[in-house]
This record gives sequence, structure tokens and C-alpha cells, in this order.
Amino acid sequence: MASQECISQSAVKTKFEQHTIRAKQITETVKAIMDAINIEAAEKRVASLEDREYQMDRLEFVKNQLNLLIEDIKKKIKAITEEVERKVSSAMGEEICRLNVLIEEFHSDFHPSPHVLKLYKSELLSHIEEGMGKNLAFRCSNAVNASVHTSQRDMIESLQPLLPPAVQSQIQMLVPSRKFDMSYDLNCATLCSDFQENIEFQFSMGWTALVNRFLGPTNAKRALMLVERNFQVTQMTRSLSTTPSSGPSSMAVAQPQEPVLSHEELMMSMATNLASLTSRTSMSVVIVGGVVWRTVGWRLIALSAAMYGLLYLWEKLTWTTKAKERALKRQFVDYATEKLQLIVSFTSANCSHQVQQEMATTFAWLCQQVDLTQRELEGEISRLTAKVQILETVQSRSKTLRHKATELERQLETFTDQYLNPHH
Repeated sequence: MASQECISQSAVKTKFEQHTIRAKQITETVKAIMDAINIEAAEKRVASLEDREYQMDRLEFVKNQLNLLIEDIKKKIKAITEEVERKVSSAMGEEICRLNVLIEEFHSDFHPSPHVLKLYKSELLSHIEEGMGKNLAFRCSNAVNASVHTSQRDMIESLQPLLPPAVQSQIQMLVPSRKFDMSYDLNCATLCSDFQENIEFQFSMGWTALVNRFLGPTNAKRALMLVERNFQVTQMTRSLSTTPSSGPSSMAVAQPQEPVLSHEELMMSMATNLASLTSRTSMSVVIVGGVVWRTVGWRLIALSAAMYGLLYLWEKLTWTTKAKERALKRQFVDYATEKLQLIVSFTSANCSHQVQQEMATTFAWLCQQVDLTQRELEGEISRLTAKVQILETVQSRSKTLRHKATELERQLETFTDQYLNPHH
């Protein structure tokens, strides 16, 4: 039996010893590989965690810094737009004050006929819009453009550290560049479309002119209306008193008479109405005029009448086409001044809105680039998180495999001790 056990043991050893030795070598190699993998995965995991922490800090910094810069830049944009509004408003006020100079510079064919007048006024409106636009641009545009470009450059410098690296190095080429040209858009054609000139001859010493001069336009209009009403009442009274009354049938067929007043009646009626509109001082002037009439005599009255007639004739002869054009220009200065004053605030607000839009466009583009940075950082953080998870899995599996190799090695040692190197 002893010899049989020796032969059996020798056969087992011969058959399995080399395989056992080879298995031990394999388990040693597996343990070494798993240890190396575990160490490498641990190092990469730590590096990825540090990188992820840095990217998260960077993302937090970008978000906080962007919020601070947004508030600051919004305040700067508001300040610049308010300054532009004040500048344009002031410049437009000055240009309106010198509107007469601009209109005097206008020269075109003039004639009182309606067709020529319409064309003349149309060209005059175009001249004013173009001239005021150029003057406002000369006063404001260069300063506004410089302010806008400076603000845009400040925005770029403030936000540049938050931009992606590729954008930072080429920021000047990537920023949308276009020439900012502020439009004033006065729209004079619509604004002054209802202008109606009055270029009929009006004697400077005529009744209407004198009433306007002494009573003012409002009181003069009221006085003339009252005089006209008094004429109508007087004429109606006279018609009723002179028409024979023969009962209701006579009254039914009575026709209205055209008012016919003598010069004396006209003067008396006007004096009566003026006295009712003006103070006692005005009435005193009328009384004194009557006293003078009776005192100076007919010669002086005749001389005054002749001079009055000559003055009328002189003014009538000098009321040429050029004089009519000058009168139209004077009237248009007053009319356009009043109309343009109404749109000063609108025009200045429109200009400030254009500046705001220009700066907001650049700011929006920069914010989009910052958003790109945030998305890149968020993507990198997600990638690192996934990488960390993979490395943790690698570590876990390498540890598991190493434990299995260790267990297999222990089993091989047991097998060796039991069958290959049995204790005697």
C-alpha cells in the first residue's frame, strides 16, 4: 500500500505541479495588474475630481460675475441713453431757434399760383428736414458714436475674462461690427402738412392790421366778429322798419335785403363795438380823435388822407412776388417752430432708443458667448462626473478581481500543501 501511495502521489505531482506553479504565476500577475489598475484609476479619479471641482468653481464664478456685470452694464446703458436724450433735446431746441436762418437759405422758383406753391412748400419741407438732420448730426452724432464705441469696448473688456478661450483670443474680429448711424427722423412733411399760408396783400395801416396791432390777435378777432354781428343786427332792424307791414301775408313774402352801409355808419359801428371791448382809456382815445378832427381843419385832414393814400399805393406796388415769398417764409418759421417744439421730446427719446438698441445688441451677443462658456463648463462637469463614475467602477472591479486572484492563490497553496507537498 505504501508503494502504491507513493506512485499515486508521484503521478499527481508530476501531472499537476507545473500547472499549479503556472496558476500561481498567473494569479500573481493578475494581482499585480489589478493593483496597477486600481492605483491608476485612483490617481485619475482624484485628478478628475479636482478638475471637476475647478470647473464647478469656474462656473460659479462666471455666473456670479455675469450677474454683477449685467447690473453694472444696464446702469451704464441707461446713463448713456439719458445723456443722448438730453444732448439731442438741447441741440434740437437750438436748431429750432435758428430755423429762420435755415429757411432763408432755401431758394426755389416761387409763384403765388396753387400748383407752384404746393411744389415750393414741398421742397421747403424737404430742405428743412435735410438741413436740420445734418445740423443735428453735426452737433450730436460724432459725440454719440464715440460714447457708444467707448461703452462697447468697456463691455467687451469687462466680459472678456468670462468668454471661451477661443473667443477671447479673437474677440475683436468676432464682435459684430457695423457703423452706427443715428437717425433723427423729423418727418416734416407729415408734421407741417396742414400749413396754410396767407400771402394776400394787407395794408399795414388798414383797419384789420391796426386792430390786431393794438388789441392783439385774440381781442382783434373778437372785436371784428362783434362788429360784423352788429352790422347784421342793424341791417335787419332797418329792413324791418322800412318794409311796409300789411299783415301776416306781407311778412311771409318779405325777402332779406343785402346789407348796405355808408362809410360813416361803418366807422360809428366799429367805434361802438371797440368801446364795448376795450377800457375807458380806449374810449378816451376815440373822443380825443374827434376833438382833433374839429380842431385841425380840412387842409391837414386832406394832407393826411393824401399821405395815407400814397402809403397804401407804395405798399401795394412793393407787394411783389419776392415780398410774398418773404411773407410765406416768415409765416412758415412761426408755424414750423410751434410744430417742431411739439416733437422735441419724441425725437430725443427716439434717438436714445436707437443708442440703447445698438448697445443692447452688442451686450446680448456678449451674453450669448458667456452662455456658451457656461454650457461648455456644464458639459465638462458632466463629462468629468461620468469619468469619475467610470473610474470608481474600474476601481471596484479591479479590487474584486484582485480579491478573486488572492482567493485562488490561497486555494492553490492549499492544493499544493495537500497534494503536492504532503506532510509526512
